[in-house]
Amino acid sequence: MVTHEPDLALTQPLLRELVRQCAGVVVVDNASSDSSTLSAACAATGAELLRLGTNTGIAHAQNVGIARAREQGADAVLLSDQDSLPAADMVEALLAGLRRAQGLGERVGAVGPVSSDTRSATEQMVYVARRWGPRRARPDEARDGLVRAAFLIASGCLITAEALDAVGPMNDAWFIDHIDLEWGLRATRAGFSLYAVTDARLDHELGDRLTKLPGRAQEVHVHSPVRTYFLARNTVLLVRSGLMSTWWRVGYVVWLSKYVAFNALLASPRRRRAALMARGLADGLRGRTGPLAQRT
Repeated sequence: MVTHEPDLALTQPLLRELVRQCAGVVVVDNASSDSSTLSAACAATGAELLRLGTNTGIAHAQNVGIARAREQGADAVLLSDQDSLPAADMVEALLAGLRRAQGLGERVGAVGPVSSDTRSATEQMVYVARRWGPRRARPDEARDGLVRAAFLIASGCLITAEALDAVGPMNDAWFIDHIDLEWGLRATRAGFSLYAVTDARLDHELGDRLTKLPGRAQEVHVHSPVRTYFLARNTVLLVRSGLMSTWWRVGYVVWLSKYVAFNALLASPRRRRAALMARGLADGLRGRTGPLAQRT
């Protein structure tokens, strides 16, 4: 589990569930200002806490936690954000789903739960491959409780050691955003399948808030202004990565155009969002990575 300035009211129930369901839990804290309460929560549950001196981004923190779990002999690693909450049988259901998927004769790289946004009755985040990119799965696409996924959201994703060895670590140069998508594309290219397990459930909040737009059935996830920089930059890097088909590249360029327009015109503070997205687009075109360097 990766943390950064966690809300302990959310993190403590998550810790208790993970400790109960997993053989071991490693918490990697990305330089939170107050680590004493998190340290106490980990000590109370038996989770191991690794503190990083600076905020290195979620991808690097995930890699640190994965490496520690592998040192302890893990043959599969479950990733978790700090604000998710798994169902009481999520890990058991994921393992059963992994066995069913492996029974199909494929190299299965990872399985994940059906993630539902607790703020919405319609947000179930399972993504399958379509012509123009990943899109929400339909109920009829499940077979034996499995949905072949285009990628899996990181929180709740159970990755096999075999896939980690073959595909490699998370792309820590990107810092945050599209990390799970980029790894999933590399896994697919390496010959691994990814599956969502329909009876594995996870409550997970994506973005700071949701908002409704006229004429659109699905809510729009609104992120902080700083996150708009990373989403703009990393989408450009993703399009340029060579991991996607031409159709997907076009689809993501269209998505990015709509994302920039929404944040620049309809989400406050509009001026700051516009400036950060412009900088993100420029940095993406230049191939710049890493954290957002502060300017005076």
